Amino acid sequence: MAERPDAVETALRALRFRDRSAAELAARLEQRGVGEAERERALETLERIGYVDDERFAHMRAEQLADRGSGDALIRDDLERRGLAAGVVDSALGALEPERKRAVRIAERRGLSAKTARYLASRGFGEEALEALVAAEE
Repeated sequence: MAERPDAVETALRALRFRDRSAAELAARLEQRGVGEAERERALETLERIGYVDDERFAHMRAEQLADRGSGDALIRDDLERRGLAAGVVDSALGALEPERKRAVRIAERRGLSAKTARYLASRGFGEEALEALVAAEE
């Protein structure tokens, strides 16, 4: 029987191509049959050496999504689905350019119209950001 790679090595392979949250890595390790105690030790090790940092991950992911034209609701949902704590999610959203400004910039590029408002709503922009468009159009 082949020896199973250790949990840290398995987690490092998962981090090879992109950053992941601690919860995502824990789920991956669990899928690979790594026991709870071993998962916890591996994640503690990776956090201690800086390979896993949920705060850094949340800020980077939020910035990526905002740069792709996502609103706060979509960003919040993405981060929460990745298992990040509410405080970490709030911190990441708080560091972004205000949603209203992002919405206005997109509307300037796409044109002020009902179609643009629907687009923004589908991308997770909130009511306040959409109201900013109406105000900008007047």
